[in-house]
Amino acid sequence: MLAAFAILAFGLALPLLPSWQTDEAEAAVSQPAAGEELRGVWVSSVINLDYPKAPTTSAAELRKQADAILDGAAACGFNAVFLQVRPCADALYQSEIFPWSIYLTGQQGVAPNSAFDPLAYWVEGAHQRGMELHAWINPYRITKTAAEWDKLAADSPAKKHPEWTVVYKDNYYFNPALAEVRQLVIDGAVEMVQKYAIDGVHMDDYFYPGTDFDDAKEFAAQGGGYADISDWRRHNVDLLVQGLDEALHKARADVEFGISPAGIWASNTLNPAGSATTSTYSSYYNMYADSRGWVKAGWLDYIAPQIYWEAGHKTADFTALLDWWAGVVSGTDVKLYIGLADYKTLEAKAADSPWYDGAEITRQIAACGAKAGVSGTIHFRYGSISGSPALQRVIKQAYTGAENNGSQPVSTNPPAPDNTPSQQPGGNNINNNQTNPAIPPNTTGELRVFVNGKQLTFDQQPYIEAGRVMLPMRIIFQELGATVNYADRKIDARRGDVTIKLTLDSKTMQVGAQTKTLDVPAVSVGGRTMLPLRAVAEALQCQVQWDNASKTVTITQGAV
Repeated sequence: MLAAFAILAFGLALPLLPSWQTDEAEAAVSQPAAGEELRGVWVSSVINLDYPKAPTTSAAELRKQADAILDGAAACGFNAVFLQVRPCADALYQSEIFPWSIYLTGQQGVAPNSAFDPLAYWVEGAHQRGMELHAWINPYRITKTAAEWDKLAADSPAKKHPEWTVVYKDNYYFNPALAEVRQLVIDGAVEMVQKYAIDGVHMDDYFYPGTDFDDAKEFAAQGGGYADISDWRRHNVDLLVQGLDEALHKARADVEFGISPAGIWASNTLNPAGSATTSTYSSYYNMYADSRGWVKAGWLDYIAPQIYWEAGHKTADFTALLDWWAGVVSGTDVKLYIGLADYKTLEAKAADSPWYDGAEITRQIAACGAKAGVSGTIHFRYGSISGSPALQRVIKQAYTGAENNGSQPVSTNPPAPDNTPSQQPGGNNINNNQTNPAIPPNTTGELRVFVNGKQLTFDQQPYIEAGRVMLPMRIIFQELGATVNYADRKIDARRGDVTIKLTLDSKTMQVGAQTKTLDVPAVSVGGRTMLPLRAVAEALQCQVQWDNASKTVTITQGAV
């Protein structure tokens, strides 16, 4: 369900940053070591969720965006990237089997310019940064809507063999019952491991899209040994998984093959071998994917169930599912990675949500690290993390131990920012709960910033750190009429006769000839330098008010 959740997250996420590569600091390198836990992140290409941001043939732009994501992933402590290279029976690489992806260049079958090969570039870039690169494929999906059928390239396998396809709920899929389809998927995977130094082939959970899939004709012809069409469908998927395992390891013994199934194989209310959950939806009965059976058969090197619920969830408790999956891999040589739903942090708008401010992700990372049999985690998805300062902080803290760079542990109930009136001579008046009737109601629950009555928009959202509102440097200086320069982690800003000098991660700020100590240093988050509001306001002699009820900051400029 990675792609399904991707669409959900796409509608709710904050704007995707143009890069997670900072213009202020170099990314750290995360070098996997033997036996080290895997710390992975999914990078989605379907409907341009993560890469590329929009279709383009520009090799320079594709390189730039790849570098930004790889630098951002390494800076946060990830040591593995799962790049979606085949979202819809197409490719983000040079293939003799599948056409170039419509999400890459805007037209299926059209290559990037300058003979640029994204997958080759990503593999080299990941390895240079000490990260693994796993090529993530969707096995059966051909289109996202039926209207896309006419946009398929003439050499698309689906166009060349329409008899291999089935229309299901306005989408086209390859028919899992056909041996030709299974061979197509296997051949495509083998082609990648033979041409590219990828570390693994990764398949998501799109198998049979639904129980009412139109394959009665095939079942009548092939299913004579099965009394139940469900068992026959599971057998068809089993043949694909087993065939991939055998073919991939024959082609390259060192490559890993893994699958990320839906988090619930089956609840024990439906199957006595299932998990202590009560959900009626499961991969075994709804997608015909016997993920537990694949582990027991040894057809996988790793399995990464998408446990996308919080601890204590009524029908799908995270802890119960973690325990169950650890039991499934026990006694096998299949590694267990847990897929985490980072996108839910973006959806959580109120402090009473367990996902608010990254709290549930913090708990789940800790639970996975403490659980015997768990070999790592994979986060869904890059865009959710790059759009959330809270996620960046908690992930960096968990994976790098960083105490700065926005990675302090965050509370689910942060204190009100700057909640005492300023007594500084700059003329500031930062008050708590000062309702301003001129400010419209806050319907989003997010922090808002008004400068001289104008509401600002940010590609990196403001957040609260240690009781201080943190704002993007360039936007706030620009709105206040200040010029700013950045070089070698040093920030120089000027407005009128006022000069400000800061250094990234330092609590010292120079205002003219005076040296001031900051409560919170300037930090780099999501590719932007974030500054404490109060320090900026005092330095530039602005009037600042904080309305706790509406989570709103209002800034009024004074002359300098």
